[in-house]
Amino acid sequence: MSFEKLAATRLDSITSETIGAFVALRKDAGVQVSSINRELQALRRMFHLAQEWGKVEKALPTVRMVPGENHRERVLTAEEEALYFAGAKSEAMNQHMDTSLLADVATVLLDCRLRPEECFRLRPESVRDARIEIQYGKTDNARRRIPMTPRVQAILDMRLSKIAGGEWVFPAPTRSGHMEPSTLKKQHAKAIAQATAILRKQTEQEDIEFQGFELYTLRHTCLTRWAPHMDPWTLAYLAGHRDMNITKRYVHPQEQTIRAAMDRVQVEKSGHTSGHTGQKADLENAPVLTPTI
Repeated sequence: MSFEKLAATRLDSITSETIGAFVALRKDAGVQVSSINRELQALRRMFHLAQEWGKVEKALPTVRMVPGENHRERVLTAEEEALYFAGAKSEAMNQHMDTSLLADVATVLLDCRLRPEECFRLRPESVRDARIEIQYGKTDNARRRIPMTPRVQAILDMRLSKIAGGEWVFPAPTRSGHMEPSTLKKQHAKAIAQATAILRKQTEQEDIEFQGFELYTLRHTCLTRWAPHMDPWTLAYLAGHRDMNITKRYVHPQEQTIRAAMDRVQVEKSGHTSGHTGQKADLENAPVLTPTI
């Protein structure tokens, strides 16, 4: 279904009212909220690229997603993660010029909770002092500093040594000069296929399938894993969330983590644990990440 007011209008002439009329038309046609939001995401991406490439002289309207979408974010298990990375590092990647590209990007997303587009658009000056600095975003909250894990730092150090003076950490033969979602599409599909082959070999079941996922799932997986080990405000900062309600999706306090948090306060106040069985070891081993601002 075409919408002439949107399809035949210059990007810098599109208004919030035009977008609102398009959404209303799609709703009246019975289109699901999730489908409308995917269309809006495409429009928002067009706006971002037009501004990045200097094709418009004025700020374009903010494209907001329609509320009410059912969120079914997937979280990878440790076994699924291992299978995926085995596929991403398999010989099937040898036909690509950059054989480690997918595995490197996936590691950054999984360890540092970046949005895929934040990773794709990393500049060399954003990687320093053992941190990744996100210097742009649709809100002030998106701009943040994220500590790197040792393996991410090793990956980015290697990448930076290869591009010497380049504009992007992950350059690509695209119009923007950096990676785009399409850059990893084939490699990601191959990694999923290879993960299925490995799973079938391990289980000796020819009809079993490795469930595919979007790269964004790696960010969601990371945030879910970190949530029990840090307060919601730190988690929201590292995620770059503007709305704490979004962060709440990842936070599911359990009795053990609640008790550990209470004991951590006692440690700070008195210098010793409260004596709960096994809690001293939990406190010593629990990762506590404080953002450096």
